Amino acid sequence: MSNDKEIQKEYTNGEITVVWKPETCIHSTICWHGLLDVFDPRNKPWVNMSGATTEDIVQQIDKCPSGALSYYFNDATRRNLTEPAAKLPNVQIEVTENGPLRITGDITVHFADGTLQQKHQRASFCRCGASGNKPYCDGSHRRVGFKG
Repeated sequence: MSNDKEIQKEYTNGEITVVWKPETCIHSTICWHGLLDVFDPRNKPWVNMSGATTEDIVQQIDKCPSGALSYYFNDATRRNLTEPAAKLPNVQIEVTENGPLRITGDITVHFADGTLQQKHQRASFCRCGASGNKPYCDGSHRRVGFKG
């Protein structure tokens, strides 16, 4: 179920690099509603790394429900400081109103065909049954008027 040819785009401001995986995006619009000076779908490219501070960009990306947006620090020293120490997994599940299950934490998805897929930090799983990207949410719940 993993897509080896998944498109990935990277944008940097020198401090951090933002990674965008468009096929993972569920179009929640949280990114651009929260930080339009950086994430503006009307522009090409749609990510403007000079539109806000690194800290503001990091905070906004941390709100991405699908994990389509992620980042890494370009300085290996800072990257190591921000990585959590080894500990028991901390996974949280949020049932969103009329939307997907949002999972935060590092998880492994086990597919029926035996394949595994690692999801780091967050993933959103379909509850409405209409997603074209099952088990992940693709935003179809809005189109079908899912209530739950």
